[in-house]
Amino acid sequence: MTPRLAPELDPPVLQLSPAWPSPEERGRLLAGRHHDPHAVLGVHPVRGGVALRVLRPGAERVLVETAVGALALAAGQDGLFSGLLPPGWAADYWLRVDYRSGAGGWGGVEQDGYRLPPTLGELDLHLIREGRHEQLWRVLGSHLRTVEGVTGTAFAVWAPNAEGVRVVGDFNYWDGTGAPMRSLGASGVWEVFLPGVGEGARYKYEIVTRDGRLLQKADPLARRAELAPATASVVHTSHYVWGDGAFLARRGEAGFLDRAMSVYELHPASWRPGLGYRELAEELPAYLRELNFTHVEFLPVMEHPFGGSWGYQVSGFYAPTARLGSPDDFRYLVDALHQAGIGVIVDWVPAHFPKDDFALARFDGTPLYEPADPRRAEHPDWGTLTFDYGRTEVRNFLVANAVYWCEEFHIDGLRVDAVASMLYLDYSRQDGQWAPNEHGGRENLDAVAFLQEMNATVYRRCPGVVTIAEESTAWDGVTRPTDSGGLGFGLKWNMGWMHDSLRYFGREPVHRQFHHHELTFSMVYAYSENYVLPISHDEVVHGKGALVAKMPGDWWQQRANQRAYLGFMWAHPGKQLLFMGQEFAQGAEWDHEQGPQWWLLDADWPAAADHRGIQRLVTELNRVYQDCPALWQLDADPAGFGWLDADAAQDNVYSFVRRDAAGRPLVSVSHLCPEVRTGYRIGLPSGGQWYPVLDTDDPRYGGAGAGPREPYRAEPVPWQGQPFSVELTLPALATLWLCPQGPALPLAPAPPAEPLWQDPQDPQAG
Repeated sequence: MTPRLAPELDPPVLQLSPAWPSPEERGRLLAGRHHDPHAVLGVHPVRGGVALRVLRPGAERVLVETAVGALALAAGQDGLFSGLLPPGWAADYWLRVDYRSGAGGWGGVEQDGYRLPPTLGELDLHLIREGRHEQLWRVLGSHLRTVEGVTGTAFAVWAPNAEGVRVVGDFNYWDGTGAPMRSLGASGVWEVFLPGVGEGARYKYEIVTRDGRLLQKADPLARRAELAPATASVVHTSHYVWGDGAFLARRGEAGFLDRAMSVYELHPASWRPGLGYRELAEELPAYLRELNFTHVEFLPVMEHPFGGSWGYQVSGFYAPTARLGSPDDFRYLVDALHQAGIGVIVDWVPAHFPKDDFALARFDGTPLYEPADPRRAEHPDWGTLTFDYGRTEVRNFLVANAVYWCEEFHIDGLRVDAVASMLYLDYSRQDGQWAPNEHGGRENLDAVAFLQEMNATVYRRCPGVVTIAEESTAWDGVTRPTDSGGLGFGLKWNMGWMHDSLRYFGREPVHRQFHHHELTFSMVYAYSENYVLPISHDEVVHGKGALVAKMPGDWWQQRANQRAYLGFMWAHPGKQLLFMGQEFAQGAEWDHEQGPQWWLLDADWPAAADHRGIQRLVTELNRVYQDCPALWQLDADPAGFGWLDADAAQDNVYSFVRRDAAGRPLVSVSHLCPEVRTGYRIGLPSGGQWYPVLDTDDPRYGGAGAGPREPYRAEPVPWQGQPFSVELTLPALATLWLCPQGPALPLAPAPPAEPLWQDPQDPQAG
């Protein structure tokens, strides 16, 4: 039915008698403490007829239009309008509101959301109560909906201990008096449907606490947030049309363990400062393809209040940070990477959250997302709060969040930050600062159950997705399946290998023979978990120095050490990860405001060729790595690795063989002494020609070698437990890879005429 009256109509047809609620209900409604405002507002049978009540703060008059005419409601002094309609009246109606003091006369036609049913069904509420709503973001938060022909936005939030909740936003001048929410019983959820509120509206929840305080909180399930430092949530719906179907189909065909995975980790806000998601989509996929990385890993992209936290103190778990664009802009970036064949991993931070007043901390005036016991709630290292993993709804919030990023943004992997801090109740706590579990132990049993549920749910719902634990202790079974008692992660960062290898390479070569085990020890436990070898952002900040700066010696030796280290790393069992800037031997620590020192690659920089050489080595490492299944196919199988000589400490030599599922080998030899060693015999598993498919001392990479070598002929001289062997000249501080499948692995191409990457802002850049 079309409204009959024009906005400028002044006199109503009929003045209704008032039908006020009781003073007690009226007081609770206006104070924002009413659990069921829909029982007061809208239409309700009363003695003598039907009561119609409307709450419009700041209005002078409210006109009701019906099929039979126009009716004027009686006005109260507090924005409450009411009228008594004849018995049996149940007609549709519209509202016109006169805000003469503000807007100057009758407004447009308004719908009354308080006559409509809840937008959450009983099944949704049951799943929320049980903690099993795996798509929680589809019912909580803000959603554009059409309810009984009325368009608007449905708001729903979990706040079980609130006395009352209202919606405030730019659509009601941040006055929530006219938008109280109703409690949906034991679920702890509050809900309201506000007609006319559309996409892009900014809002918060105004919460009245049990002790009478008034809080304004961002929506925990907001899918878009205001640009920091503003903190409101934004009504959002996605309009993006994906084009990565072929990539997702390939992703789901096989597991991640027997695939190549070479990860480039970056901070999206500083990789190229000033670029948003869509601009990154124009540059990042091409760069990663140029360097032959298979995956990119983003430091947290979730909304966070402080840029200096690099995203690790998350305030909006369901919203990509607005600093770089909209949620659909982020989808565009992921889609572009997928269409370039690049998998996308994001850092996910369920270990803690900041104490900012607008976010999750004491959300409804009580500890809600955090434990009530401060010995468990406070995170001593970061001044943040931990999650209450034992609470059903909190666990649901986090499990659904993991699924959300995989399903809504097509993310291929979740790297879970700070897992150790979740697993141990005494993590970074002294005696007396922590409480044991029910068995008297230090394990956080609730966190264990949460991680198992999260991993099992993600793997069940999202084929081909991998979860990766940053876990720095020897917790047993991090990557063991949950049905065998493990945590269920797909991969784990090998922090032990990282610390040991960096410690070794940081030593002067003359001392390395006394610490030989620092590079061999990792193979003692290499198959206890499924590992990633990480040289991450954590290793190039806070005074630790960039990767090349950790190396001893002069500039040439530092670069040679880094090249040898990368060759050793790429040949070692496990996937590998390298943080931005290290791929071209940036000498300075990472600065999140400045980003990588791209100018080191510019043609007018005196040492540009040195940096391009390291970059070219990384490109070639990734190419040979992907072309040679021996380097990745049996990463989790001891049959894929064998030492040739693990004890050549006085020679500073490490030699081993990698094999693929068909038994085809690749031999890696790392010589970590600054002098050339001639006539050094290495055992080989087969005869025939062996090709030097990689030499980190190649001049293409800035080395001192003579360039591509001729193939070697294996001699029938048993050595190091192998039936054949060969005498090699080992370059100083270098890693050499030999492979009998030479024709399938061509030698490194000549260096390109132009560098792989130049600073687009450099005036001499092409």
